[in-house]
Amino acid sequence: MELLREKKTPARPWQTIAGRLVMEPYLPGICRMSEESRRTSEDSSFLKGLLAQYPGLLFAWENGEESVTESDYARLFLSEGSDEDHKGLPEEALDYDDDAMHLEKSMESALLKENSSYLEAQQKEQEQDEGEADTERLPFVPVEEKSYRYQWEELSSYEELIKAFYAVDSTTVAGEELLQANALLERDMRIHGSTDEPQILIYHTHSREGFVDSVPGDENSGILGAGEYLATLLREQYGYNVIHNTGCYDEERDYAYSNSLPAVEAILEEYPSIEVVIDLHRDAMPEDRRLLTDIQGRPTAQFMFFNGLCRTKKGAIEQLENPYLADNLALSFQMQAACNEYYPGIARRIYLKAYRYNMHLCPKSLLIELGAQNNTEEEIRNACEPLAHVLDLVFSGREPQR
Repeated sequence: MELLREKKTPARPWQTIAGRLVMEPYLPGICRMSEESRRTSEDSSFLKGLLAQYPGLLFAWENGEESVTESDYARLFLSEGSDEDHKGLPEEALDYDDDAMHLEKSMESALLKENSSYLEAQQKEQEQDEGEADTERLPFVPVEEKSYRYQWEELSSYEELIKAFYAVDSTTVAGEELLQANALLERDMRIHGSTDEPQILIYHTHSREGFVDSVPGDENSGILGAGEYLATLLREQYGYNVIHNTGCYDEERDYAYSNSLPAVEAILEEYPSIEVVIDLHRDAMPEDRRLLTDIQGRPTAQFMFFNGLCRTKKGAIEQLENPYLADNLALSFQMQAACNEYYPGIARRIYLKAYRYNMHLCPKSLLIELGAQNNTEEEIRNACEPLAHVLDLVFSGREPQR
């Protein structure tokens, strides 16, 4: 690999192959700049600076063959912008297994019966009113009493906690030092600042994501419309001061995270009162699989909390430091627990992956995958309402109950 010769060590065969197959077609600018640099300087700091915005390449270059296999290198090179869509586990791994189900069997049966009744009623209504406008949307009522309560002493072991809450991607490993129920519950995730200044930022690394009936180019639909609806709920129903940033960072999807990073940093610098940063996405699913549940007789998209661990199976990715990793994990855990207790079935397992996904900017950072491309706008809006309620439960300090 041409670039690696600046380390003053012979280029290894796998590095040469990787460079030719990956660097030249996708990063020709860096190739040309490195060749020019090699003619003017033997100092490897130039190459390091060039690769700083491509952490996977920098990780492989600095660690060498002994600590990075060729398959790891290929994974690490995938930029976060597109890698987020690729899960190293089957979709079924995100569903709750019978032995980890947080629903009591009687409650589960009741919900299935309710869902069945709802679908039958919908079918009859469609048959009777075919061609007519849809009936008025049922109102959402925030749940006051929990449907289920976790017995935390039963989840004191790392293995039980993983089984009950998480899906860990094949590219990474979590570890008991990161995931302990008591530590995750004890972290204070309340918002402390006044509503006189911005408290919450909602933005979209992938602002072009849409749903099955979204209107292309319309900021009132798609993930942008969902973000504005969520922001409105948090403002008007729960009293938070929310900024919704609608900037587009994914014209080139592979560079979406590197594009959104400086924009979010600028907002946080301008408004240092912001305590919460939410990156709202939608997931990508096989067309024959829909993320759908029933909440209060309303078809509701399921959602998922997503965390980057900044480590592969071989250890930490030093170029992807996150001083707020423990806080990020505590927030998604507290959100998941509240979802499962108040609105069973609305949240899939928390997904843990290797990268960072710009979650290092704020202790209270959330990456939420809201529904998928084959959900409808109505299903997404129906999901935003319980999501806003659960956000308020955690940010107000009412959950978790200590």
